Amino acid sequence: MQKRNDLDLDRFENILKEREAQLEENIAQLKSELDIVGSDDGINDVEDLASLKNISSKDNTLLKRQEDELKETQHALTKIKNGTYGICEKTGKSIPVERLEANPIARYVVGAEDQD
Repeated sequence: MQKRNDLDLDRFENILKEREAQLEENIAQLKSELDIVGSDDGINDVEDLASLKNISSKDNTLLKRQEDELKETQHALTKIKNGTYGICEKTGKSIPVERLEANPIARYVVGAEDQD
C-alpha cells in the first residue's frame, strides 16, 4: 500500500476531528440522560415507567451507534497519521475522493466489504 498524494489530508483530518468532538459531546449527553432516567425511583405510574424504559432503550441504541461511529472516526484519524487513509482495507485500492467526502470514515471501496 502506498500513501495517497491526491487527498487534502489536513481537510479530512479537520472534518474528522470536528466529528470526533461532536460525537464525544453527544455521548456525554446521552450518558447523562441515561443516568437521570435510571435513577428516577419516584415513579409509580406504570405508563410512566413503560415510557421511561422505551426512552432508555432508544437512548442506549443511539449511544451504541454514537460510540461505534466515534471508534470509526478515531480509526480514520489513525489512518491519516500512519499514511493509509483513503486506501481500501480489503483491496488496497484507492477509495474515490467522492466516497470519502460523503463518508470520511469509509474503510473500503464500494463492494469490497462484501468480498471474502
